[in-house]
Amino acid sequence: MKKELLRIEDLHAWYGESHILHGVNLTVNEGEVVTLLGRNGAGRTTTMRAIVGLTGSRKGSLKINSVETINLAPHKVARLGVGYCPEERGIFSSLTAEENLMLPPTIAPGGMSVEEIYEMFPNLKERANSPGTRLSGGEQQMLAVARILRTGARLLLLDEISEGLAPVIVQKLAEMILTLKAKGYTILLVEQNFRFAAPLADRFYIMEHGTIVKQFAQNELTENMGMLQSYLGV
Repeated sequence: MKKELLRIEDLHAWYGESHILHGVNLTVNEGEVVTLLGRNGAGRTTTMRAIVGLTGSRKGSLKINSVETINLAPHKVARLGVGYCPEERGIFSSLTAEENLMLPPTIAPGGMSVEEIYEMFPNLKERANSPGTRLSGGEQQMLAVARILRTGARLLLLDEISEGLAPVIVQKLAEMILTLKAKGYTILLVEQNFRFAAPLADRFYIMEHGTIVKQFAQNELTENMGMLQSYLGV
């Protein structure tokens, strides 16, 4: 039986007066890749942001490694071993690739060394001294993920990492996720690109209107394709 790393129960979240999440329930077990699917505006990114405490107000239960975090500040959530890679990537243009990589603090022991990161992302080694603005979209995305691997985070929240990237780069990111899974990382993935996410995930959750409407496992994917078509238009 795998250990439960993340448990969300009846999670509600707001931005100001806007009630975005309406009772989200989901679990992620240690070593799993779980994908959160849904159309734009379904509440997937808000779910990610709520996990790390970046929405306005939240209520419900949000346990990481059995620790209740619903009232914790974002920096305290991070210290439970959580790394968040937002859709906008957040690369500092005035810093080199390596300076960007070294920027976040260590939050837990066991983070990847710079050498290990460069082994996984050889492009970043070649571009170590290039300013953030000179990196391609794919290199920026690799850097955004690499940055959280150095911190010691073991639960990775990856938001739309394949968006707008060339197929060859998307394939590299898929290989990266499989490598991280083999190393024991736990990954919650928000993806619009179903074809990217489908072969990677152990389990899938579908969101609509700020709540989970369906969940199924990888071995149930084929039988759920019709339902996915209606929810996602895939």
